Amino acid sequence: MGRLNNRQILLGVTGGIAAYKSAELIRRLQDQGAAVRVVMTRAAQEFITPLTLQALSGNPVHTDLLDPAAEAAMGHIELARWADLVLVAPASADFIARLAQGHADDLLTTLCLATAAPIAVAPAMNQGMWRDSATQANVEQLRARNIQVFGPAEGSQACGDVGPGRLLEPDQLVALAADLFPSRALEGQRVVITAGPTREALDPVRYISNHSSGKMGFALARAAADAGARVTLIAGPVTLATPERVRRIDVESAQQMHEAALAQLHDCDIFIAAAAVADYRPQIVAGQKIKKQQEQIQLTLVRNPDIVAAVAAHHPKPFTVGFAAETERVRDHALDKLERKNLDLIIANDVAAEGIGFNSNNNAVTVLWRQGELSFGERSKSQLARELIEVIAMRLYPQLA
Repeated sequence: MGRLNNRQILLGVTGGIAAYKSAELIRRLQDQGAAVRVVMTRAAQEFITPLTLQALSGNPVHTDLLDPAAEAAMGHIELARWADLVLVAPASADFIARLAQGHADDLLTTLCLATAAPIAVAPAMNQGMWRDSATQANVEQLRARNIQVFGPAEGSQACGDVGPGRLLEPDQLVALAADLFPSRALEGQRVVITAGPTREALDPVRYISNHSSGKMGFALARAAADAGARVTLIAGPVTLATPERVRRIDVESAQQMHEAALAQLHDCDIFIAAAAVADYRPQIVAGQKIKKQQEQIQLTLVRNPDIVAAVAAHHPKPFTVGFAAETERVRDHALDKLERKNLDLIIANDVAAEGIGFNSNNNAVTVLWRQGELSFGERSKSQLARELIEVIAMRLYPQLA
């Protein structure tokens, strides 16, 4: 995976015989980890069907500016906001002219005006049309507005002419699109994160759990995805929405989380154990609801598997990050856990401190490793997550520190 990993590419397809290459372009973008949505002009649909591009992209193809179903939610504006890049390939002479003049008479030109994302066009037309002074003036107008122009290539054309105007090959377009994005801290890394509490059943109604909201783990998943990682989030029972560009696996118990975590280790470079996993579970789970008939009942608890220790003992071992949520001697307990469980990094916080405990939107932590430590005062969990991802990247790639 490269710089297009987790990027959201809005592919515009205009009319021309080169539209057939858009099918291969979608595949090549997806091979690099990009999510692709397609917008087609009316002329493009004469050369390749929306159904074909829908099947390849895995998303509905958008063709109409005034689609009543989409416009109920301002669909064209949502598409414009969704995109990290608008790539028009092929871009016909007519489309280039309309874009240069700022027209908004169809969905694709409207999106280009509405988006804040960078725009790139890949011209494809007859060599005479490309050489025409009007086309060249329009292309210069696009470049003056910081719209990237990819190509065209030279060679034989469908009409029999030979010269400039051929659409660049899909692999060339993918490489040029990737170059528009800077490299990110965890570019292409495979990250697995656990988040939230676990529930250990007593009977079909009751369970043992804790106050973890999952907010820190979900913030880390979002930050890791933003940093270019391919993220799998193993979530206990929480009410949080899945971050964009993150694959989510829902579990209930510690045993289920343990099994899910180990199942991901074949595809994991970095493991972040942010979940508050129950240390113990009832030895016996009642098959029916326990009735309130006695003043006291006795429960026998047995230890749950230690997920982060099992991950750190795995071969090959991913870069393993643990959390230490403590109420006293926070640093001492964290250092002990770092050594005892063979972790690469541990993030310690005092959950008894007011305003930064479970369910809070803020946190304050100390990050410890064998060669040093770094403290972060109270701040939002989203901001902290971004900073923690940077620390993880620096420890993973010491040459970047």
